[in-house]
Amino acid sequence: MIALLTGNIAVKSPDTVILDVSGVGYRVQIPFSTYFALPEEGKPLSLYIHTHVKEDAINLYGFLTPAEKLFFQLLMTVSGVGPKLAKDILSNIHPDELASALSRGDIVRLNAIPGIGRKTSERLVLELKEKVVKLGLAGESGKNFALSRQDTSVRDDVASALVNLGYKDTVVIKALAEMEIEADAPMETVLKHALKRLMK
Repeated sequence: MIALLTGNIAVKSPDTVILDVSGVGYRVQIPFSTYFALPEEGKPLSLYIHTHVKEDAINLYGFLTPAEKLFFQLLMTVSGVGPKLAKDILSNIHPDELASALSRGDIVRLNAIPGIGRKTSERLVLELKEKVVKLGLAGESGKNFALSRQDTSVRDDVASALVNLGYKDTVVIKALAEMEIEADAPMETVLKHALKRLMK
């Protein structure tokens, strides 16, 4: 599972970027929030990657920050939300504002996102409100949050190991989202706890 790519921008467009990594061009789908922050073509870039595997394709989704990537993965745990809709949601709302809206149960704000109806907004709040609060992504005042590179790396390593063991991507993401992972927790410990949760 690819978790991070670093290279030079070969081509960029509002929804995709081709990243030249040592002569290999990776096509990465991105939300508008990432596109607007990209440097010029030919410049170096690092993207946090979510690898989405289907029967007939392997798609890469890239994000400038760990927070964007985490929210993309959380959104996909919601019934009826796939990678395209998750990317579209992040194209229309910043992770900080999304965290605040979810923690407050702000259906009106979520319903204002293009492509999101009231039923989907209600599902987002129902299934993600507690997770957002539990992960500390938004306090009562909706303060900005940040994830450390180490925390993201451990989550990615554990997710990759579980997928390699045969667990489905969405099941793994949901299990990790429900776990409290300490900042300095070693990968082996997190993996052990994740396996116990998945085997229940």
